[in-house]
Amino acid sequence: MFKFPLFCLFIATYYSQVVTSEKRIVGGQAARAGQFPFAAGIHVTTDDSRYFCGGVLYNNQWIITAGQCVYNANLFTIQLGSNYLSAEDPNRLELATSSYVLHPDFNPNTLENDIGLIQLRIPIEFTDYIQPIYTLPANDMKPDFVLLAMGWGQTTDNDPELAEELNWVAITVLTNDECKITYGNQIKDYMLCAAGNYNQGSCIGDTGSPLVELMKMGNGCLSGIASFISSNGCESTDPSGYTRIFPYVSWIRNVTSA
Repeated sequence: MFKFPLFCLFIATYYSQVVTSEKRIVGGQAARAGQFPFAAGIHVTTDDSRYFCGGVLYNNQWIITAGQCVYNANLFTIQLGSNYLSAEDPNRLELATSSYVLHPDFNPNTLENDIGLIQLRIPIEFTDYIQPIYTLPANDMKPDFVLLAMGWGQTTDNDPELAEELNWVAITVLTNDECKITYGNQIKDYMLCAAGNYNQGSCIGDTGSPLVELMKMGNGCLSGIASFISSNGCESTDPSGYTRIFPYVSWIRNVTSA
């Protein structure tokens, strides 16, 4: 049966509390301190809602996230340097900004070109716990690559709260033809699907979070940005959907002058 992806309608819920249990991003595990120093937590405010997204620190003044996370936004409250959303952490840096660049061809109905950039008000200083993503891809991502998905999103369909800790899981890239078995022709060339064993993958609240290829010396290459999940829920075996980064590398560098 054809399944429509869950798009941005589900990120419009504001999460006023976070869980403190041992639950994970679906099927994953908690990150170590400093394991993913490029991960960003983003509280987004619009005229009529507040919601949570993830993002990735690109350089000392820009964050890459999903287009739906910046669409019609008025204010971003951003967290860097900590795996915890609420527990005290001396490594946490909190920032506020209202500046962003949405991809000019973003379509909120189909989630085509689902990518956006947030500009920090002033350049930040890097620490052991705050570092930019090492690189952007030089080539498009091939099927069967194993990538790391991460975020603070829901860990189950039955609990609408964010996870207190940053969690991650290893998932495998599918061909777009394989992805179309689940989502049909809604899957476009610039989208990417990935799935883990059983029900592993991203969930509500992970939108905008990074999908990373782990390289030598622990460095990461940003391969994708979390974009959508199946209407069957996070705990289904349907693949998670991402925006491919490779087609947008020139756009990112032009906007950020990096």
